[in-house]
Amino acid sequence: MQISRRSFLLAGIGLTACTLKKSQVMTINGWIDTTEMGKTLIHEHFLVDFIGADKTNLNRWDKEKVIAKVLPYLAEVKALGIQTVFDCTPSFLGKDVELLKLIAERSGLQIVTNTGYYGAVNNKYLPQWAFTETAEQLADRWIKEFRNGIDGTSVKPGFIKISVDGGKTLSALHQKLVKAAGITHLATGLTICSHTGPGNIAFEEIKILKSIGVSPSAFVWVHAQAENNKAEYTRAARMGTWVSLDGIGWGSFQTYADSIDLMKSNGALNRLLISHDAGWYKPDEPNGGDFVGYTNIFKELMPLLKQKGFTDADFEQILVKNPAEAFAVRVRDN
Repeated sequence: MQISRRSFLLAGIGLTACTLKKSQVMTINGWIDTTEMGKTLIHEHFLVDFIGADKTNLNRWDKEKVIAKVLPYLAEVKALGIQTVFDCTPSFLGKDVELLKLIAERSGLQIVTNTGYYGAVNNKYLPQWAFTETAEQLADRWIKEFRNGIDGTSVKPGFIKISVDGGKTLSALHQKLVKAAGITHLATGLTICSHTGPGNIAFEEIKILKSIGVSPSAFVWVHAQAENNKAEYTRAARMGTWVSLDGIGWGSFQTYADSIDLMKSNGALNRLLISHDAGWYKPDEPNGGDFVGYTNIFKELMPLLKQKGFTDADFEQILVKNPAEAFAVRVRDN
């Protein structure tokens, strides 16, 4: 009997792929149906700590001060109809799940957090064991967070967040992170979001994932706006990949509008995700520094798209249907 590459990888860490309802997503407060997500921002931050993996710790910020800073911005976006926010701050970069629970409780929003490690910025935010452990060992850590909870809490991740550096090709270390994310996906059904940027790196990641049996539909090309050849968006989308233009407010709004219009013209709007990559309470700066709100999509981008003929149905596709489809927890294999 032949054993698939996927089964071999999972057996190596003593796990088998879980069977989950395809219409659910994991929030910090547990499972909800994807129909309950509503309008969703798929890439935002509340707090980010840039001091480095070897120095960050939960005592570097006062939760109440962070909450006081963040809540008015969340009230603003909630009034615009947002119901769910994905916090993309990874471990060793300021992820604080107890803080997230407090923010969810006081804002009334559904919050989703992540598992995985952030390799960009020359590995400054990787724990020491990420350099020495195998992809299977790293995946075992991430899978256990999904099954048992993060940092001894009951909070479980709703997606995988990794990060790689750009350039001509991925380093061996970052190839390992991608493989670990793929193994984790096959065992949990969590969608993989990879801070990537240029298209050549995104397609290299897709190739690695496919080699271990993971479908491109399980992969979100984060920061795709960094790719200058916008035709690559459609190429990725036709493979099943999720194309994430998640820096709305970083650069020209018109450029984003043109890119989104191109995807619609090419029949790829159903593979598009958008967000702001905003927020950013910084513990080392007075009062958390300059905090950026989450309204550019509604106040700046949507008027430009309406000028191009975008309808309420298009916005429903982008902000409601696509996030629900992209992050529904289910194994997507080749």
